[in-house]
Amino acid sequence: MITLALDASTYDGSVAVLDGSRVVAESQAVMRGRDAERLLPAVEATLKASGIPLANVDRVVCGSGPGSFTSLRIAGSIGKGIALGAGKPLFAVSSLALIVGGNAAEPGRYLALIDAMRGEYFAAVFVFDGSAVVAEGAPILMARSELDVLAGNRRAMQVGPDFGDRWQPRARGVSRLERTLSAGGPVSLADWEPTYGRLAEAQVRLEAASR
Repeated sequence: MITLALDASTYDGSVAVLDGSRVVAESQAVMRGRDAERLLPAVEATLKASGIPLANVDRVVCGSGPGSFTSLRIAGSIGKGIALGAGKPLFAVSSLALIVGGNAAEPGRYLALIDAMRGEYFAAVFVFDGSAVVAEGAPILMARSELDVLAGNRRAMQVGPDFGDRWQPRARGVSRLERTLSAGGPVSLADWEPTYGRLAEAQVRLEAASR
């Protein structure tokens, strides 16, 4: 199974090509800035480095968020475009799961966190058994002040771009999420959109101004 995986739930985008659970090639793309869109070139460069043509890819896996509204839209559009153009199935996976799957070295319980702005975080608990990452419940939105209590209650290590070793979501984490991908199946190319978690800041300001 050849997989092309990508994620851009934060400003640190990630691309990987995997043969089964083996990472053949990977790269990163800074998503902040208006001068150039860097994720699609990273996809092209990663495929080239892997030596695997797009025609030989069996599926595309895209990080579904939650996270940065603009970055997620870019990744989602690229994922859908590649899948549609190449006639490949598209799978979606939690970007919070990619934090754990792409970084964890030791088995344990992890509280994966991505900044939701306004003093809040997107949070979800995952268990890594040494080979697979499994979610313990759906992602939730929490105040920063509540994270320590949740982590203590669940006996979970807080991980993410703002915590500890500053783990970013990594596309290579797909290698530890096969159980989740198989259970969820491919998404509808016509209907699927990333899980933004909340309205974009611009939309919030627009709605506030219209009241």
